[in-house]
Amino acid sequence: MSRLSWIAAAAGALTLTVLGSAAHAAAPRFEKTACVGDYKDVDLKVQCGNLVVDETRGDPKSRRIKVAVAVVRATQPKAGLPPVVYLHGGPGGSALKNLPRLLKSKTSREFIAADQDWIFIDQRGGGLSDPNLDCPGTNLTDAGPPSQKDADGIVACLKAFQAKGVNLSRYNAVEVAKDVQDLRRVLKLPLIDLYGGSYGTRIEAAIQTHAPQGVRAVVQDSTWPPEADWTVGGPAMVSSSIDIVMAKCAVVAECAKRYPDLKAKLAVVAERWLAGPQTINGKTYTADDLGGYLMDASYFTAGVLPRDLWKIIQGDVSPVADFVESRDYYSEGQFMTHLCKEEIPFEARADVAKGTENDPVARLMVVSMQRIHDVCKAIDVGAISPVEQQPVKTAIPTLFLAAEIDPGCPPELTKAASEGYQGSQVVIVTNATHGVSRGSPCARKAIRNFFQDPTKPVDRSCLPAADTPMMFTYE
Repeated sequence: MSRLSWIAAAAGALTLTVLGSAAHAAAPRFEKTACVGDYKDVDLKVQCGNLVVDETRGDPKSRRIKVAVAVVRATQPKAGLPPVVYLHGGPGGSALKNLPRLLKSKTSREFIAADQDWIFIDQRGGGLSDPNLDCPGTNLTDAGPPSQKDADGIVACLKAFQAKGVNLSRYNAVEVAKDVQDLRRVLKLPLIDLYGGSYGTRIEAAIQTHAPQGVRAVVQDSTWPPEADWTVGGPAMVSSSIDIVMAKCAVVAECAKRYPDLKAKLAVVAERWLAGPQTINGKTYTADDLGGYLMDASYFTAGVLPRDLWKIIQGDVSPVADFVESRDYYSEGQFMTHLCKEEIPFEARADVAKGTENDPVARLMVVSMQRIHDVCKAIDVGAISPVEQQPVKTAIPTLFLAAEIDPGCPPELTKAASEGYQGSQVVIVTNATHGVSRGSPCARKAIRNFFQDPTKPVDRSCLPAADTPMMFTYE
């Protein structure tokens, strides 16, 4: 992907819809729109629109922004069950762009819009919402900007948004929490349930802390709690997740036979990449590329990870090459406004490297995660509140779903966070990876049953035993 020309064109390319200024702060409103995407094979009723709100609440000079919304009607609505508000991850992801595909999925339909309406929101600053704080020509993953050029490009992009009048201090979890409450009010919903995945759980935490009105029950799938550190300890979390997969491979005869001594061999490769860029088949790759790949792969593709690690060990870097070509999946500006407001102010750049001295796999991610700090230092997201680093205390019934293998949201974080949730339930799924509901029928059943009655314990009898061998793909 070319990154050479976008900065010069950024100011002209940025499109911000200013919906008008008023002499006083305007009330939120909902406007119906046509749905964007291929819904022709979706057998559910979907209604789309925009929540129109002030970018800066209480400011009579504020621009108006649009938060894209899709309401999916239940196939068999059950009396007394409120709609579920779906909160996507990232930050910088999108719920609506992939919604048609989600609604065509048989597994998703096991719990989504079965007996409750579901409301999908593209959080302010991303997806189909306007503005979208996307930075074309830059790359960004959870491990950070993969090059200094990417980091510099994101800073330039955010400053260009500011020059266009965007208030970067208003694109964060607290503001999204208030958007959810505005939507509840304009749609006249007495009660709502919440379902969040990955960083969507951080939005849920903000709702439960700052704007809990009308929230009846909450499901957190792959929890990221406010008190967690994104970059400090982050490289070690990735390395630990990969270690779990390699250990599971070592106790499965076929996997162990095909890929012997993975841990030691991967460490040798990591040291080589850390020593300098690797040119393979005419293309050059860096330690940042390998580290970003390892984080992504252990998030979602643990079942093929031993096979792909073996390829890399043998000199076939196609898994890394494929990752490098597909890592433009975030609205980079939205990602950074959240992290710079809610995460990085409570972490020290120098501490990112702590504990990685003897772990070459962890060291692969140190530099890119430190670049997150550099981007945050260069932009202004407004005043920082220590509340955003405090554990949540709430009595709202909450179901936590955690994957055994998760480099970003490990189960230890879930267990610790749940202590502040009165009467919460924690389900940890053996061999599962990030986004538990995607791969676990038992988790999907638990979600639906929990929303039907959040006062009852969910059924755990369908969960795999802790010693269940992991299934691997070899071809």
